[in-house]
Amino acid sequence: MVFEKIKKILCDQLDVEEENITIESNISDDLGADSLDIVDLVMSIEEEFDLEFQDEQIDNFKTVGDIVNYIERSL
Repeated sequence: MVFEKIKKILCDQLDVEEENITIESNISDDLGADSLDIVDLVMSIEEEFDLEFQDEQIDNFKTVGDIVNYIERSL
């Protein structure tokens, strides 16, 4: 469920096809997110899941799986 919501946010914000997003996808290298995209993504994810990330946590998010795992542990 978390992965599906994250995929939808990534598709909407990065204009990436859903089938191109896997749990192993690197947010920057594979999906083309730059630093501004990542800020927008974090804000959308925080709103979707009613969470607040610390800056040091965001720096550790390299793959889609990193985000999914963090959210699943936080819920």
